[in-house]
Amino acid sequence: MPDLGLLDPNSVRRIAAELDLRPTKQRGQNFVVDPNTVRRIVTLSEVTADDVVLEIGPGLGSLTLGLLELGARVVAVEIDERLAGRLMRTVRERLGDDAAERLAVVAEDALTVDELPWAPTALVANLPYNVSVPVLLRMLELFPTWENGLVMVQLEVADRLAAKPGSKVYGVPSAKTAWYAETARVGTVPPKVFWPVPNVDSGLVRITRRPAPASSASREETFRVIDAAFAQRRKMLRAALAGITGSAAASSEIIGRAGIDPQLRGEMLDVTAFAAIAEQLAAETA
Repeated sequence: MPDLGLLDPNSVRRIAAELDLRPTKQRGQNFVVDPNTVRRIVTLSEVTADDVVLEIGPGLGSLTLGLLELGARVVAVEIDERLAGRLMRTVRERLGDDAAERLAVVAEDALTVDELPWAPTALVANLPYNVSVPVLLRMLELFPTWENGLVMVQLEVADRLAAKPGSKVYGVPSAKTAWYAETARVGTVPPKVFWPVPNVDSGLVRITRRPAPASSASREETFRVIDAAFAQRRKMLRAALAGITGSAAASSEIIGRAGIDPQLRGEMLDVTAFAAIAEQLAAETA
């Protein structure tokens, strides 16, 4: 009789052995092997049976099974062809044909995928450690139909994603994610629930989409200012932005017109302030 329900450590290792899979750091592969952790993630995500969930890096299917068990549809984007090819069979064996019909597997790199078979309404993912921020930003940009999400990332990255202006860990990931959404860290996950066991804790970050700042500046223009502001964190804005304005004096004038003190550092500004500077910079160069 085949195993049913969510994956446990024995199931994970058996499927991995079948595929001759050796998890690699290059692809940030750490698979959840604890069913209780999967159910906790699904519960915190607040996904319902009415959702179409975008999952990045489903791996062996631990979280995929948890989402399908709930009744949701899942679009799973997986770069590893062996894992992508095995996922549907795993779902069919453990949850049956009905669940398999609610799964679409996209065998592509999340950093290059630009089309999905179903429009997602939520994102839930154990993001690969090494590309978690660029993948999240790309999913926010390309697929605006999803309104809510929950991602599991390295704890340090979780803190950065959820950081607010003035925090020591507030930086480029914090400000760029804030263009799209509100973020909050809602949990911690210990290393022991993964295989292989990582040497760091993981964090759970809730994402709630919101409108972009009210500004004539584009996302690209605003992100250019954010990148410049944090390229040299210890510098005041007037010096940090000199490379894109032409001089510290020009920076001071542009930042001042945005209603911001040029002597502040980038970590003190929220995304609306960065957009205001970008708006004034665009007007200057128009």
